[in-house]
Amino acid sequence: MTLRLGRTLICGSPSPCEVTHGGTLQAELDGRGRQRCALTQIAGSNVVITGGASGIGRQLALKTAALGARVVLWDIDEERLASVRDELQQVAGRPAHAYRCDVSDRQSVYTAAERVKSDVGAVSVLVNNAGVVSGKPLLECTDAQIERTIAVNTLAHFWTCKAFLPDMIRAGTGHVVTIASAAGVVGVARMTDYCASKWAAVGFDEALRMELRRLAPGVKTTVVCPYFIDTGMFRGVATRFPSLLPILKEEAVAERIVRAIARNRPRVMMPPLVFFVPPLRVLPVRVFDAVADFLGINRSMDEFVGRLERSGEGRPDGPPAEEKP
Repeated sequence: MTLRLGRTLICGSPSPCEVTHGGTLQAELDGRGRQRCALTQIAGSNVVITGGASGIGRQLALKTAALGARVVLWDIDEERLASVRDELQQVAGRPAHAYRCDVSDRQSVYTAAERVKSDVGAVSVLVNNAGVVSGKPLLECTDAQIERTIAVNTLAHFWTCKAFLPDMIRAGTGHVVTIASAAGVVGVARMTDYCASKWAAVGFDEALRMELRRLAPGVKTTVVCPYFIDTGMFRGVATRFPSLLPILKEEAVAERIVRAIARNRPRVMMPPLVFFVPPLRVLPVRVFDAVADFLGINRSMDEFVGRLERSGEGRPDGPPAEEKP
């Protein structure tokens, strides 16, 4: 027996599952030895990745292109954008698409989205990856820096979803990926604007998932909450217990994200310790804060410098690289 939801199959067959859209999906065994196949088809899909010119965005582009996706990159760094586009074309052996788009500008998003639909077609997978960080105490952040952080890390998700989600709903299939942060589940000193933006992103994903369950159950969502990643955007951060809270490798994180998209996993938290943060909130506030202090979370940003190779890159006080750490 097979239940088809758009490009998703839920299967109890003893044989490998295939989808008519092309490509073979690897099925998993459930606890009773039956194959469980509820996967998003990446091969042949149009995948838009914001902040795709570097860091996690670049890694996701390379990995999805290698799986047969038609990748569309958005970023504000035109030089790096062109470089990654060329890299994708070499890896995949077919054209890739890249557009300069400032996701903090609503009209820029809508204009770029129309170009994508005209040049490539309807989008099946949207990865909201672009992000910026100031890394300063609240009173040292300018109003412009705070507004920029919220605009890129939070509001942009609304504009991209409004642009691409209607086509997914009409098709009855699709996937929206929110690259949030572990800072979206726990507050961190020197990251008030960033934490606020990522808490909002996590809430956005959850509310959107609830809406889609009723409106279009074939359209899936995944929220990703990683600890610091070695993309360079958080250069200078430190961890007190590397075995518990390691600085993550960008390629390994990207691999986990692609796997989560393919398997329709609604949530990815890295490392495993991040999963324990929500349950810890049953503790009294002073105890919760003491645990965070013991783990060194509130000292992790003390030596933060961010990216250095280009002035202001990755930070809201200059022309930031739109990538997620």
